[in-house]
Amino acid sequence: MNVLDGLDEHQLEAVRTLRGPVAVMAGAGSGKTRVITRRIAHGVDVGAFSPGRVMALTFTSKAAGELRGRLRTLGIEGVSARTFHSAALAQLNYFWPTLTGDALPAIVDNKVRLLAHAADTLRLDPDRATLREVASHIEWRKVRMRTIDQYAREHAGGAVGPLSTAVVVELQRAYEQLKDERRQLDFEDVLLACAGMLESEDRVAAAVHEQYRHFTVDEYQDVSPLQQRLLELWVGDRQDLCVVGDASQTIYSFAGADARFLLEFGHRHPDARVVELPHNYRSSPGILSAANQLMRGRPGSVELVAGDVHRGVGDDLLPMVAEHRDEIAEARAVAASVAERIAAGADPRAIAVLYRAHGQSAELIEALADAGVPTTVLGGTRFFDIPEVRQAIMALRGASVAPLENGFVDTVRDVLRSLGLTDQPPPAGGAVRDAWEARAALLRLAEEAPEGTTLREFTDDVMARARAQDEPALRTVTLATLHAAKGLEWDHVYLTGMAEGLLPIGYATGFEAIDEERRLTYVGITRARRTLSLSWSRGSRGREPSRFLQEIRTCTRDAVPRSAPRGGAWTRRGGD
Repeated sequence: MNVLDGLDEHQLEAVRTLRGPVAVMAGAGSGKTRVITRRIAHGVDVGAFSPGRVMALTFTSKAAGELRGRLRTLGIEGVSARTFHSAALAQLNYFWPTLTGDALPAIVDNKVRLLAHAADTLRLDPDRATLREVASHIEWRKVRMRTIDQYAREHAGGAVGPLSTAVVVELQRAYEQLKDERRQLDFEDVLLACAGMLESEDRVAAAVHEQYRHFTVDEYQDVSPLQQRLLELWVGDRQDLCVVGDASQTIYSFAGADARFLLEFGHRHPDARVVELPHNYRSSPGILSAANQLMRGRPGSVELVAGDVHRGVGDDLLPMVAEHRDEIAEARAVAASVAERIAAGADPRAIAVLYRAHGQSAELIEALADAGVPTTVLGGTRFFDIPEVRQAIMALRGASVAPLENGFVDTVRDVLRSLGLTDQPPPAGGAVRDAWEARAALLRLAEEAPEGTTLREFTDDVMARARAQDEPALRTVTLATLHAAKGLEWDHVYLTGMAEGLLPIGYATGFEAIDEERRLTYVGITRARRTLSLSWSRGSRGREPSRFLQEIRTCTRDAVPRSAPRGGAWTRRGGD
């Protein structure tokens, strides 16, 4: 195939711009992964890139796996598509023994547990929640490249739970000492150690520069100062750098992400080519109107334009807004609407219910179960870690050594039936239904396998997917926080809890914190392809609708009759 086929004019400009520095400002749903992979493939096709000298960096193993998969589909092998951490760890594993004469220290597998041991040495007994918070402070300090002394000065007079800053500082010192005594590195140390190695060892830097010539960074709005420093060391004094990101989707500032690296790319690289991708190929026009209204005037925001795609009748309707008496009433209304959609033929996998914080999910899970709707909570147990899935894979692996008496799919079905799969699902909700859904997903993988697949080939493929965490989609409705939903999309999205104190969340104070909540809301809105339902409830405390709802009111329509009691706070009807 021609890798330039099917690209719009903006995507084509980005793909054809092979010499860096290049910044691609990719609006939500604008096909940034397509642009990244097509640009690399085009560079290889015309001889500008050698696959083995290309490094494509992203933030999750799943995203890196997707990049590799798409590149393989385009006929490109040998590109190093990795997370920052896996790339740094690979370089440390390669160079460390040569530099030190010893193996690389082990990686800390549980920072909170090690912190608990450090606390014991100080005769402290903080609870687990406090230790988790201290761990977050350690991570923030390191990705911001602060020393413990700098941290102490910046947080003087503060506290983490019951611990004063002075005590937190001593706990951090004890943690670092214990880690050194055990010859361990934590997650952030991997990046720090790699950066230190490249800065201090000229021959290592020269070897890395010889190996990798062309760099692409996905989700560049999420880089931390530490990742930016490491990237600069990898690139060196060359210009072959392409960054892709969306400042409007910066939602990890609390973890050290700094969108200024994207926003100021042109200032740091005066000769940079900056390309915008404004065409959205995901969402209906009404959804895009709300998204644009919410982010209008914000730094780096890309005005989204509906792409040239075919949509069904009515898909351009504005998002609906519904007010409810309390959280239980809101959850029941959402569950009833979801059940109605599924009864009308919607695939449960195409529906998501989103919320700001995990604590909001309990009523929703219960209401959906009562309505007979199966759910999966994103961020829960990974599919391939589910005991029933691991048991099924082992059983299928065992069956693959014997000659097949029935067809491949029938054999898979028989094995899964022996483990508890039934023709009809049990009632929604609970561990029994979850196990049924997991086994049913494995059966669907078998049914979707290419004709002629053997049971051994199927189990090999499933085990490869497990290693890559390439999880199949369960035939369930997805429940997720807004953070967990980033990078995903569904036909029908319910964005719940849109009240002051929930979205924006109550502890978000000051312009920067509120703006991060705005970007979270934008992420939620732009997950929807066809319909978007926004809801909020007054609750016992008499909450008000979210300020973000107020801002996009002209781009929404009410989901209740005009004559219904409104309470005075949400009276404007739009889209009629």
